[in-house]
Amino acid sequence: MSIPANQKLAAAAAIALLLTGGITACSSSGSLTQGTETVPVTGKVKHVFVLTLENKSYATTFGSTAPVPYLTQTLAAQGATLQGYFGTGHVSLDNYISMVSGQAGTLDTVADCQTYQDFNQTSPNLVQNGQIVGTGCVYPSTVKTIADQLTAAGLTWKGYMGDMGNDPARESSTCGHPTLNSAELTQVAEAPSSSVPNGDFYATRHDPFMYFHSIIDSGVCQTNVVNMQNNLANDLASISTTANFNFITPNLCQDGHDNPCADGTTGGYPAINAFLTTYIPLILNSPAYKQDGLLIINFDESNYTASVSGSTETITFPGNYCCNQLAGPNEPSYPETINAGSYTLVYGNYGGDQTGAIVLSPFIKPGTVSTVNYNHYSMLRTVEDIFGLSHLGNAADLEQIPFGTDVFTAAQ
Repeated sequence: MSIPANQKLAAAAAIALLLTGGITACSSSGSLTQGTETVPVTGKVKHVFVLTLENKSYATTFGSTAPVPYLTQTLAAQGATLQGYFGTGHVSLDNYISMVSGQAGTLDTVADCQTYQDFNQTSPNLVQNGQIVGTGCVYPSTVKTIADQLTAAGLTWKGYMGDMGNDPARESSTCGHPTLNSAELTQVAEAPSSSVPNGDFYATRHDPFMYFHSIIDSGVCQTNVVNMQNNLANDLASISTTANFNFITPNLCQDGHDNPCADGTTGGYPAINAFLTTYIPLILNSPAYKQDGLLIINFDESNYTASVSGSTETITFPGNYCCNQLAGPNEPSYPETINAGSYTLVYGNYGGDQTGAIVLSPFIKPGTVSTVNYNHYSMLRTVEDIFGLSHLGNAADLEQIPFGTDVFTAAQ
Protein backbone atom coordinates (compact mmCIF):
# COMPACT_ATOMS: atom_id res chain seq x y z
CA MET A 1 0.00 0.00 0.00
CA SER A 2 1.05 3.65 -0.35
CA ILE A 3 3.07 4.85 2.65
CA PRO A 4 2.55 8.48 3.78
CA ALA A 5 5.63 10.68 4.08
CA ASN A 6 5.50 10.70 7.88
CA GLN A 7 5.52 6.89 7.87
CA LYS A 8 8.59 6.90 5.63
CA LEU A 9 10.35 9.20 8.09
CA ALA A 10 9.33 6.93 10.94
CA ALA A 11 10.64 3.93 9.01
CA ALA A 12 13.96 5.66 8.49
CA ALA A 13 14.24 6.35 12.20
CA ALA A 14 13.30 2.79 13.04
CA ILE A 15 15.97 1.47 10.67
CA ALA A 16 18.59 3.61 12.38
CA LEU A 17 17.60 2.12 15.72
CA LEU A 18 17.69 -1.42 14.41
CA LEU A 19 21.17 -1.02 13.01
CA THR A 20 22.59 -0.58 16.52
CA GLY A 21 22.04 -4.30 17.11
CA GLY A 22 23.64 -7.38 15.58
CA ILE A 23 22.36 -8.83 12.32
CA THR A 24 21.17 -12.41 12.29
CA ALA A 25 18.93 -14.48 10.09
CA CYS A 26 15.31 -15.03 11.01
CA SER A 27 14.11 -18.58 11.39
CA SER A 28 11.16 -20.07 9.59
CA SER A 29 7.84 -20.65 11.26
CA GLY A 30 7.77 -24.44 10.95
CA SER A 31 4.62 -26.44 11.44
CA LEU A 32 1.93 -25.65 13.94
CA THR A 33 1.67 -28.04 16.83
CA GLN A 34 -1.50 -27.88 18.87
CA GLY A 35 -1.32 -28.25 22.63
CA THR A 36 -3.72 -28.36 25.51
CA GLU A 37 -6.15 -25.48 26.07
CA THR A 38 -6.15 -25.95 29.84
CA VAL A 39 -3.69 -24.17 32.12
CA PRO A 40 -2.95 -26.76 34.81
CA VAL A 41 -1.53 -24.19 37.27
CA THR A 42 -4.65 -22.05 37.50
CA GLY A 43 -5.10 -21.22 41.16
CA LYS A 44 -1.57 -22.35 41.96
CA VAL A 45 0.68 -19.70 40.45
CA LYS A 46 0.21 -16.44 42.33
CA HIS A 47 3.18 -14.39 41.09
CA VAL A 48 4.13 -13.97 37.43
CA PHE A 49 7.30 -12.29 36.15
CA VAL A 50 7.72 -11.42 32.47
CA LEU A 51 11.18 -10.27 31.39
CA THR A 52 11.49 -9.21 27.76
CA LEU A 53 14.70 -9.01 25.76
CA GLU A 54 15.29 -7.62 22.28
CA ASN A 55 15.58 -8.60 18.64
CA LYS A 56 17.10 -12.07 18.60
CA SER A 57 16.27 -15.12 16.50
CA TYR A 58 15.76 -18.63 17.83
CA ALA A 59 18.37 -20.00 15.43
CA THR A 60 21.07 -17.74 16.84
CA THR A 61 20.13 -17.59 20.52
CA PHE A 62 19.64 -21.34 20.86
CA GLY A 63 22.20 -22.34 18.26
CA SER A 64 25.40 -24.32 18.68
CA THR A 65 27.52 -21.28 19.54
CA ALA A 66 25.46 -20.59 22.71
CA PRO A 67 25.98 -16.79 22.71
CA VAL A 68 24.01 -16.37 25.95
CA PRO A 69 24.88 -19.51 27.95
CA TYR A 70 23.25 -18.43 31.18
CA LEU A 71 19.89 -18.36 29.40
CA THR A 72 20.09 -21.30 27.04
CA GLN A 73 22.14 -23.64 29.22
CA THR A 74 21.91 -22.72 32.92
CA LEU A 75 18.30 -21.52 32.99
CA ALA A 76 17.06 -23.94 30.34
CA ALA A 77 18.31 -26.80 32.51
CA GLN A 78 16.24 -25.43 35.42
CA GLY A 79 12.99 -24.87 33.53
CA ALA A 80 11.36 -25.20 30.12
CA THR A 81 12.57 -24.21 26.66
CA LEU A 82 9.73 -23.11 24.38
CA GLN A 83 11.24 -23.80 20.97
CA GLY A 84 8.18 -22.65 19.04
CA TYR A 85 7.72 -19.21 20.63
CA PHE A 86 7.14 -16.35 18.15
CA GLY A 87 6.92 -12.59 18.20
CA THR A 88 3.72 -11.09 16.87
CA GLY A 89 5.15 -8.33 14.67
CA HIS A 90 7.99 -5.98 13.83
CA VAL A 91 9.69 -3.80 14.90
CA SER A 92 9.28 -3.47 18.70
CA LEU A 93 6.41 -1.51 20.16
CA ASP A 94 3.64 -3.53 18.52
CA ASN A 95 5.01 -6.65 20.25
CA TYR A 96 5.02 -5.04 23.70
CA ILE A 97 1.48 -3.77 23.20
CA SER A 98 0.29 -7.23 22.15
CA MET A 99 1.77 -8.77 25.32
CA VAL A 100 -0.32 -6.63 27.67
CA SER A 101 -3.49 -5.88 25.67
CA GLY A 102 -3.89 -8.32 22.78
CA GLN A 103 -4.09 -5.39 20.35
CA ALA A 104 -2.38 -5.91 16.99
CA GLY A 105 -0.13 -3.32 15.34
CA THR A 106 -1.03 -0.01 13.78
CA LEU A 107 0.87 1.89 11.08
CA ASP A 108 2.42 3.87 13.93
CA THR A 109 3.21 1.15 16.46
CA VAL A 110 4.91 -1.03 13.82
CA ALA A 111 7.22 1.98 13.26
CA ASP A 112 7.82 2.44 17.03
CA CYS A 113 5.75 5.63 17.30
CA GLN A 114 8.34 8.29 16.58
CA THR A 115 5.68 10.76 17.73
CA TYR A 116 3.92 9.94 21.01
CA GLN A 117 0.47 10.65 19.65
CA ASP A 118 -3.05 9.82 20.70
CA PHE A 119 -4.85 6.98 18.96
CA ASN A 120 -7.41 8.28 16.48
CA GLN A 121 -10.30 5.83 16.53
CA THR A 122 -11.87 5.86 13.07
CA SER A 123 -14.71 3.43 13.77
CA PRO A 124 -16.89 3.36 16.89
CA ASN A 125 -17.10 -0.42 16.71
CA LEU A 126 -14.56 -3.01 17.72
CA VAL A 127 -13.85 -5.73 15.19
CA GLN A 128 -12.80 -9.37 15.54
CA ASN A 129 -11.24 -10.20 18.92
CA GLY A 130 -11.92 -6.74 20.28
CA GLN A 131 -9.53 -4.92 17.94
CA ILE A 132 -9.95 -1.14 17.87
CA VAL A 133 -9.84 0.48 14.42
CA GLY A 134 -7.76 3.58 13.72
CA THR A 135 -4.26 5.02 13.74
CA GLY A 136 -1.89 6.27 16.40
CA CYS A 137 -0.13 5.14 19.52
CA VAL A 138 -1.74 5.91 22.89
CA TYR A 139 -4.95 3.92 23.15
CA PRO A 140 -8.16 5.43 24.58
CA SER A 141 -9.22 4.47 28.10
CA THR A 142 -11.79 2.05 26.68
CA VAL A 143 -8.94 -0.25 25.58
CA LYS A 144 -7.86 -2.27 28.60
CA THR A 145 -4.68 -4.08 29.55
CA ILE A 146 -3.74 -6.95 31.83
CA ALA A 147 -2.93 -4.25 34.41
CA ASP A 148 -6.52 -2.95 34.31
CA GLN A 149 -7.85 -6.48 34.61
CA LEU A 150 -5.70 -7.25 37.64
CA THR A 151 -6.69 -4.03 39.38
CA ALA A 152 -10.38 -4.76 38.80
CA ALA A 153 -9.88 -8.24 40.24
CA GLY A 154 -8.23 -6.91 43.38
CA LEU A 155 -4.78 -8.16 42.34
CA THR A 156 -1.53 -6.23 42.01
CA TRP A 157 0.83 -5.41 39.15
CA LYS A 158 4.01 -3.49 38.56
CA GLY A 159 6.26 -2.45 35.68
CA TYR A 160 10.01 -2.22 36.22
CA MET A 161 11.80 -0.20 33.55
CA GLY A 162 15.56 -0.01 33.19
CA ASP A 163 17.02 3.52 33.55
CA MET A 164 13.63 5.23 33.58
CA GLY A 165 14.15 8.74 34.91
CA ASN A 166 17.94 8.74 34.79
CA ASP A 167 17.60 12.00 32.86
CA PRO A 168 14.59 13.84 34.33
CA ALA A 169 14.67 16.19 31.36
CA ARG A 170 13.60 13.28 29.13
CA GLU A 171 11.19 11.36 31.37
CA SER A 172 10.07 10.96 34.94
CA SER A 173 11.41 8.14 37.11
CA THR A 174 7.82 6.93 37.54
CA CYS A 175 5.29 6.61 34.71
CA GLY A 176 7.90 8.07 32.36
CA HIS A 177 6.59 9.07 28.96
CA PRO A 178 6.79 12.02 26.55
CA THR A 179 4.25 14.80 26.41
CA LEU A 180 1.28 13.67 24.36
CA ASN A 181 1.43 14.48 20.66
CA SER A 182 5.11 15.42 20.79
CA ALA A 183 8.32 13.87 19.53
CA GLU A 184 9.38 10.69 21.34
CA LEU A 185 12.78 11.58 22.84
CA THR A 186 13.85 8.14 24.06
CA GLN A 187 14.29 6.44 20.69
CA VAL A 188 18.08 6.62 21.08
CA ALA A 189 20.01 5.92 24.29
CA GLU A 190 21.62 8.94 25.95
CA ALA A 191 25.34 8.59 26.64
CA PRO A 192 26.75 9.36 30.09
CA SER A 193 27.57 13.01 30.72
CA SER A 194 28.42 15.31 33.61
CA SER A 195 24.73 16.03 34.17
CA VAL A 196 23.62 12.40 33.67
CA PRO A 197 26.56 10.31 34.94
CA ASN A 198 25.00 6.92 34.17
CA GLY A 199 23.44 7.95 30.89
CA ASP A 200 19.80 7.17 30.15
CA PHE A 201 19.10 4.02 28.12
CA TYR A 202 15.35 3.91 28.86
CA ALA A 203 13.09 3.44 25.82
CA THR A 204 9.42 4.36 26.09
CA ARG A 205 8.65 2.01 23.20
CA HIS A 206 9.75 -0.92 25.40
CA ASP A 207 7.38 0.14 28.20
CA PRO A 208 3.93 -1.00 27.04
CA PHE A 209 2.03 0.56 29.92
CA MET A 210 2.80 4.05 28.58
CA TYR A 211 0.55 3.53 25.56
CA PHE A 212 -2.78 3.27 27.34
CA HIS A 213 -4.78 6.16 28.76
CA SER A 214 -6.37 3.75 31.22
CA ILE A 215 -2.93 3.64 32.89
CA ILE A 216 -1.16 6.95 32.27
CA ASP A 217 -4.22 8.97 33.28
CA SER A 218 -4.47 7.08 36.56
CA GLY A 219 -2.57 7.99 39.71
CA VAL A 220 -1.57 4.34 40.06
CA CYS A 221 0.85 4.80 37.16
CA GLN A 222 3.14 6.86 39.41
CA THR A 223 3.42 4.06 41.93
CA ASN A 224 3.26 1.02 39.64
CA VAL A 225 5.58 1.86 36.73
CA VAL A 226 8.98 2.55 38.23
CA ASN A 227 12.73 2.51 37.70
CA MET A 228 13.95 -1.09 37.73
CA GLN A 229 17.38 -0.56 39.26
CA ASN A 230 16.01 1.44 42.20
CA ASN A 231 13.02 -0.74 43.06
CA LEU A 232 13.07 -4.35 41.90
CA ALA A 233 15.42 -5.86 44.48
CA ASN A 234 13.65 -4.18 47.40
CA ASP A 235 10.21 -5.24 46.20
CA LEU A 236 11.35 -8.85 45.78
CA ALA A 237 12.52 -9.02 49.39
CA SER A 238 9.13 -10.17 50.68
CA ILE A 239 5.93 -11.70 49.38
CA SER A 240 3.89 -8.76 50.62
CA THR A 241 5.85 -6.30 48.45
CA THR A 242 5.93 -8.49 45.33
CA ALA A 243 3.12 -7.85 42.88
CA ASN A 244 1.03 -10.64 41.38
CA PHE A 245 2.15 -9.58 37.88
CA ASN A 246 5.55 -8.05 37.18
CA PHE A 247 6.71 -6.81 33.76
CA ILE A 248 10.46 -6.19 33.58
CA THR A 249 12.22 -4.35 30.76
CA PRO A 250 16.00 -3.91 30.92
CA ASN A 251 17.58 -0.81 29.41
CA LEU A 252 18.64 -0.57 25.75
CA CYS A 253 22.05 -2.03 26.52
CA GLN A 254 21.07 -4.77 28.98
CA ASP A 255 18.25 -6.11 26.79
CA GLY A 256 20.65 -6.73 23.90
CA HIS A 257 19.16 -4.09 21.61
CA ASP A 258 22.20 -1.82 21.24
CA ASN A 259 25.67 -2.96 20.27
CA PRO A 260 27.86 -1.14 21.05
CA CYS A 261 26.03 0.60 23.85
CA ALA A 262 25.83 4.37 24.21
CA ASP A 263 28.52 4.29 26.88
CA GLY A 264 30.92 2.44 24.58
CA THR A 265 30.55 -0.95 26.25
CA THR A 266 29.67 -4.16 24.42
CA GLY A 267 25.96 -4.80 24.01
CA GLY A 268 24.10 -7.59 22.24
CA TYR A 269 24.33 -11.11 23.64
CA PRO A 270 27.19 -10.40 26.10
CA ALA A 271 25.13 -7.62 27.69
CA ILE A 272 22.10 -9.91 27.93
CA ASN A 273 24.17 -12.62 29.59
CA ALA A 274 25.63 -10.19 32.12
CA PHE A 275 22.22 -8.74 32.95
CA LEU A 276 20.55 -12.11 33.41
CA THR A 277 23.29 -13.45 35.67
CA THR A 278 22.77 -10.43 37.92
CA TYR A 279 18.99 -10.07 37.99
CA ILE A 280 17.54 -13.54 37.47
CA PRO A 281 18.92 -14.90 40.78
CA LEU A 282 17.11 -12.02 42.54
CA ILE A 283 13.83 -13.31 41.12
CA LEU A 284 14.51 -17.03 41.58
CA ASN A 285 15.59 -16.52 45.19
CA SER A 286 12.66 -14.27 46.08
CA PRO A 287 10.09 -15.65 48.55
CA ALA A 288 7.23 -15.03 46.10
CA TYR A 289 8.82 -16.97 43.25
CA LYS A 290 9.87 -19.85 45.48
CA GLN A 291 6.36 -20.16 46.86
CA ASP A 292 4.25 -19.98 43.68
CA GLY A 293 6.08 -18.12 40.93
CA LEU A 294 6.29 -18.24 37.16
CA LEU A 295 9.11 -16.49 35.26
CA ILE A 296 8.80 -16.00 31.49
CA ILE A 297 11.90 -14.79 29.63
CA ASN A 298 11.05 -13.92 26.03
CA PHE A 299 12.21 -11.72 23.16
CA ASP A 300 9.97 -9.13 21.59
CA GLU A 301 10.78 -10.22 18.02
CA SER A 302 13.37 -12.01 15.93
CA ASN A 303 16.06 -10.11 14.09
CA TYR A 304 16.38 -9.31 10.41
CA THR A 305 18.64 -9.93 7.44
CA ALA A 306 20.54 -7.20 5.66
CA SER A 307 22.04 -6.88 2.18
CA VAL A 308 23.78 -4.02 0.40
CA SER A 309 23.46 -3.15 -3.29
CA GLY A 310 25.35 -0.04 -4.32
CA SER A 311 24.42 2.75 -1.92
CA THR A 312 21.22 1.06 -0.72
CA GLU A 313 20.93 -1.29 2.25
CA THR A 314 17.92 -3.59 2.34
CA ILE A 315 16.57 -4.73 5.71
CA THR A 316 14.30 -7.77 5.42
CA PHE A 317 11.87 -9.05 8.03
CA PRO A 318 10.45 -12.46 7.01
CA GLY A 319 7.40 -11.86 9.22
CA ASN A 320 6.65 -15.53 9.90
CA TYR A 321 3.96 -16.24 12.48
CA CYS A 322 2.43 -19.19 14.22
CA CYS A 323 -0.81 -20.29 15.78
CA ASN A 324 -3.01 -19.00 12.94
CA GLN A 325 -2.35 -15.47 14.14
CA LEU A 326 -4.65 -12.97 12.46
CA ALA A 327 -3.52 -9.71 10.89
CA GLY A 328 -4.86 -6.66 12.71
CA PRO A 329 -7.32 -4.27 11.05
CA ASN A 330 -4.85 -1.37 11.22
CA GLU A 331 -1.82 -3.05 9.73
CA PRO A 332 -0.55 -2.43 6.19
CA SER A 333 -0.95 -4.96 3.40
CA TYR A 334 1.85 -7.51 3.15
CA PRO A 335 4.30 -8.08 1.59
CA GLU A 336 5.32 -4.43 1.99
CA THR A 337 8.33 -2.44 0.87
CA ILE A 338 9.18 0.97 2.33
CA ASN A 339 11.85 3.10 0.70
CA ALA A 340 13.48 5.52 3.12
CA GLY A 341 16.55 7.26 1.79
CA SER A 342 19.51 4.90 1.55
CA TYR A 343 17.54 2.12 3.24
CA THR A 344 14.80 -0.16 2.03
CA LEU A 345 12.57 -2.00 4.52
CA VAL A 346 11.00 -5.22 3.27
CA TYR A 347 8.30 -6.90 5.36
CA GLY A 348 7.40 -10.38 4.15
CA ASN A 349 4.42 -10.69 6.46
CA TYR A 350 2.93 -9.39 9.71
CA GLY A 351 4.44 -11.89 12.16
CA GLY A 352 7.43 -11.40 14.46
CA ASP A 353 9.31 -14.61 13.56
CA GLN A 354 10.61 -17.37 15.81
CA THR A 355 12.48 -16.29 18.95
CA GLY A 356 12.12 -19.08 21.50
CA ALA A 357 11.57 -18.47 25.21
CA ILE A 358 12.58 -19.85 28.60
CA VAL A 359 10.00 -20.43 31.34
CA LEU A 360 10.79 -21.29 34.96
CA SER A 361 8.54 -22.22 37.84
CA PRO A 362 8.27 -24.61 40.78
CA PHE A 363 5.56 -26.21 38.59
CA ILE A 364 7.98 -27.01 35.75
CA LYS A 365 10.35 -29.97 35.70
CA PRO A 366 13.96 -28.98 35.02
CA GLY A 367 15.06 -29.56 31.44
CA THR A 368 11.55 -29.53 29.92
CA VAL A 369 11.45 -28.88 26.17
CA SER A 370 8.21 -27.89 24.42
CA THR A 371 7.77 -27.95 20.65
CA VAL A 372 4.25 -26.48 20.81
CA ASN A 373 3.93 -23.15 19.00
CA TYR A 374 3.15 -20.09 21.12
CA ASN A 375 3.36 -16.32 20.74
CA HIS A 376 2.79 -13.16 22.78
CA TYR A 377 -0.98 -13.57 22.57
CA SER A 378 -0.62 -17.10 23.94
CA MET A 379 1.45 -15.73 26.80
CA LEU A 380 -1.16 -13.10 27.62
CA ARG A 381 -3.89 -15.73 27.55
CA THR A 382 -1.82 -17.91 29.91
CA VAL A 383 -1.45 -15.10 32.45
CA GLU A 384 -5.13 -14.22 32.22
CA ASP A 385 -6.10 -17.86 32.79
CA ILE A 386 -3.78 -18.15 35.78
CA PHE A 387 -5.50 -15.22 37.47
CA GLY A 388 -9.02 -16.13 36.33
CA LEU A 389 -9.40 -13.14 33.99
CA SER A 390 -11.20 -12.77 30.68
CA HIS A 391 -9.21 -12.65 27.45
CA LEU A 392 -8.22 -9.35 25.86
CA GLY A 393 -7.86 -8.69 22.14
CA ASN A 394 -6.26 -11.48 20.16
CA ALA A 395 -5.71 -13.49 23.33
CA ALA A 396 -9.43 -14.26 22.98
CA ASP A 397 -8.78 -16.06 19.69
CA LEU A 398 -9.20 -19.77 20.39
CA GLU A 399 -6.18 -20.46 18.20
CA GLN A 400 -4.03 -18.74 20.84
CA ILE A 401 -3.75 -21.64 23.23
CA PRO A 402 -2.25 -21.01 26.67
CA PHE A 403 0.83 -22.80 27.92
CA GLY A 404 -0.30 -26.32 28.79
CA THR A 405 0.99 -29.55 30.28
CA ASP A 406 3.82 -29.52 27.75
CA VAL A 407 5.21 -26.61 29.79
CA PHE A 408 3.84 -27.11 33.31
CA THR A 409 5.25 -30.62 33.59
CA ALA A 410 5.28 -30.63 37.40
CA ALA A 411 1.95 -28.92 37.91
CA GLN A 412 0.06 -31.78 39.48
